[in-house]
Amino acid sequence: MTETAYACLERDFARIAVLEDAAGILGWDARTTMPLGSADGRAEQLAALRGLVHETVTAERLAERLDAAEAERGSLDPWQAANLREMRRTRIHAAAVPRDLVIARAKATARAEIVWREARRTSDFALLRPHLEEVLGLQRAIGQAKGAALGIPAYDALLDQYDPGLRQARVDALFGPLRRILPDLIAQAQEHQGRSAPPRPIAGAFPVEAQRALAETLMRAAGFDFTRGRLDVSLHPFCGGATGDVRITTRYDGTDFTRALMGVLHETGHALYEQGRPAAWQRQPVGRARGMTLHESQSLLIEMQACRSREFLGFLSPLIGRQFGREDPAWSPENLYRLYTRVAPGPIRVDADEVTYPAHILLRYDLERAMIAGDLAVADLPGPFKAGMSALLGLTVTDDADGCLQDIHWPSGGWGYFPTYTLGAVTAAQLFAAACEADAQIRPGLARGNFAPLVGWLRAHVHAAGSSRETDEIVTAATGRPTDLDAFLAHLRRRYLGADA
Repeated sequence: MTETAYACLERDFARIAVLEDAAGILGWDARTTMPLGSADGRAEQLAALRGLVHETVTAERLAERLDAAEAERGSLDPWQAANLREMRRTRIHAAAVPRDLVIARAKATARAEIVWREARRTSDFALLRPHLEEVLGLQRAIGQAKGAALGIPAYDALLDQYDPGLRQARVDALFGPLRRILPDLIAQAQEHQGRSAPPRPIAGAFPVEAQRALAETLMRAAGFDFTRGRLDVSLHPFCGGATGDVRITTRYDGTDFTRALMGVLHETGHALYEQGRPAAWQRQPVGRARGMTLHESQSLLIEMQACRSREFLGFLSPLIGRQFGREDPAWSPENLYRLYTRVAPGPIRVDADEVTYPAHILLRYDLERAMIAGDLAVADLPGPFKAGMSALLGLTVTDDADGCLQDIHWPSGGWGYFPTYTLGAVTAAQLFAAACEADAQIRPGLARGNFAPLVGWLRAHVHAAGSSRETDEIVTAATGRPTDLDAFLAHLRRRYLGADA
């Protein structure tokens, strides 16, 4: 029996997924355990894998099969039809970019990530500058090439890489009102918390192994499957790895366990999404996570909505005492809640509280658009970054390690990624509100360390959808409307202006 064009495409894309998985594990290793002296060899390895993926996706044979499969569409079921749509989307993105540009980007970003580590450690922007200029030039060329193929501006094409269908106009429609509301909201939250004594600080020595054991206990409670994933350490926390092998990382502070713990729970949210994707389609485009707005919504829903709630912190409090072998008023449920909901503008994005965090994203969104457009040179980046921190958060930043060197995203080629963090936070609030309305057992479950009602709802309404529908379609089906600011602003006002007391 002759194999259909669509069946041939499924085989082609399964092979592509395996190559991407191999690159994912090599990328994880480069950020965790690889010796620094191996960077050049790793850049070559990753470039070769990316080149193979590009060759496969852009091959004329695959284009012919896509056209032939369109003629078979009437015989495809809805998931197969959606898979064909996502295959074509993948092909359009890949075919727009010449192979030599793909390889050049892979090599440049691999080198830049290694240099970034040292540049951040020493606060030496000049060390990173030529590498970042190279990456920016390549990203601009990629954005222009993809934009031409898609009929959209270069920055929209870069957004589309991380969140299919996302456009700057959509981002601006949400970020514009947020930009106007945020300064007063930050001031009001600080004024409100100023009426009470500050929380007791966390103090003492917290061995890394004990922190890790506590983190793994909470990962298991949330539903993380350690037979298909692991927890490690990296300079910048992330979730990566491969299909069926989800790797998450954190970084520990021996004098304060609170940041690493929430970092782990954040990355666990990402991992649960990856581990919950539709099993039958995991090596097909339709089985991928929909995009980074939904991905970030899952991490922020677990960290911010669930794990900084009064219910969960009541469960966490006695666990901390048992893990570290002592009692301390600093980790009473009420004090933990005040610590984890403390509004205090600071320079580091990953340490920012829930209210000031969007300001960090607004700044990076403004700067990366300007750099892609050619309106801001890399050499001039430190100045506007510091000025933006002053304007948005009232902070004086003198050290580039606390400024434009703090994130790995730009050296690693992640232009267009930053907006999805705040879009994810907005979506997380909307999804969590809908979940709690649908299942009254979710909040009581968190108070017992039982995530099953919440994760079960997410599995059914987000994870299992894969990429079978567009982002707004998934959100609308789950909540009754596309993503808007209402639930997010209501959540912030409830938690930070007193209604959640």
